[in-house]
Amino acid sequence: MRYLGGLRGDGILTCGEAKVGRASYDFDGFVSKVGQLSGSGEIRVAPETLKKVFGRNDLRLQTNDGQTLSFRFSEKQLRSPSDAAHVDLTGTLPQVSEWRN
Repeated sequence: MRYLGGLRGDGILTCGEAKVGRASYDFDGFVSKVGQLSGSGEIRVAPETLKKVFGRNDLRLQTNDGQTLSFRFSEKQLRSPSDAAHVDLTGTLPQVSEWRN
């Protein structure tokens, strides 16, 4: 695995077609020896919003710079009241050149 860099910023969290709220994100990207991209990291939203959407599999983040990133929660249970959760990016990931060191 080779580290590509990070994606950090803010955006709108959506669940299906509904806008759920503002979110911050901090993701790290990697590429495998066979060229497969993967990414994971953390999202931050209001604790009540996180509790409401935790475990859903139709979540997307529309970033302020125009990207749409799909993700799933890495953990099975939400930690006690928190505004952060670890996620794995799914679907189409940004190109190698879009990750910032």
